[in-house]
Amino acid sequence: MTSELQQTFAAVRTEVGKAVVAQDGAVTGMLVTLLAQGHVLLEGVPGVAKTLLVRALSHALSLDTARVQFTPDLMPGDITGSLVHDAGSGRFEFRPGPVFTNVLLADEINRTPPKTQSALLEAMEERQVSVDGVSRPLPTPFLVAATMNPVEYEGTYTLPEAQLDRFLMKLTLDLPPREAEVEVLARHAGGFSPRDLRAAGVTPVLGAEELARAQAEVARVGASPDVLAYIVDLARASRESPSVAVGVSPRGSTALLAATRAWAWLTGFDRVTPDHVQAMALPVLRHRLKLRPEAELEGVGADAVLRSVLQQVRVPL
Repeated sequence: MTSELQQTFAAVRTEVGKAVVAQDGAVTGMLVTLLAQGHVLLEGVPGVAKTLLVRALSHALSLDTARVQFTPDLMPGDITGSLVHDAGSGRFEFRPGPVFTNVLLADEINRTPPKTQSALLEAMEERQVSVDGVSRPLPTPFLVAATMNPVEYEGTYTLPEAQLDRFLMKLTLDLPPREAEVEVLARHAGGFSPRDLRAAGVTPVLGAEELARAQAEVARVGASPDVLAYIVDLARASRESPSVAVGVSPRGSTALLAATRAWAWLTGFDRVTPDHVQAMALPVLRHRLKLRPEAELEGVGADAVLRSVLQQVRVPL
């Protein structure tokens, strides 16, 4: 049975839709990521509303947001913060970086070298930042929403595997269909400004307290032994694929379970079903596969491999 809190989350999609057109799948993926207390990677060509999507969702959830434009000269301290000398006291004081927020928009994360990308690892995994031997907790909730251009674009770096593994989901935002693109232009012709979400009618419908309650309810969503075994079988089958050099790790299996529980809760279920697992398999696992060079040369992608795995592995009744 759908609760009032679940209905409120459905209203969030409506509010985001006032600013973002034809990206319902990405909105759902971001909600699942928040409920599962994970982080999300948004991939797409420039101009498909990746940044606007993050800003609109944060506004609808009343969450503080900070944006960092990742560039080749960005330093780790520009993200986490650093010690600054205070001339008056003669002491070094910590100046927090933009990571001390609820939603960190890491814009074009693959345009900065791996060393700076890795500055986020502790924040994403431990929800804290350590500077000069002192650990400082980050606000709750905390979400890294990183945007990236396709790797073949000029001036991009490959994300380290350890960094990729910290993202619960990788969502791909495609170019909109013709009808949706016409609607985007019609909105702009009518005065819509992506810099003024309030004027666009995007209204906050819940806050951090309600999000915390929802996360607690998600944590109580059950999963039968058969479903758990199904998730493990999918991960193991990915490692045996002839197109894959490195398959899904146990961390990937736990990530898939977390996402399926959140998706089950959003759809009004108190237990995970195989359908929930199948719905979350691609966005949760696609960035955790390392394909063999020959497969990449033949144009075989991670999504194709995962679809094949889903067809091969027996689905529990």
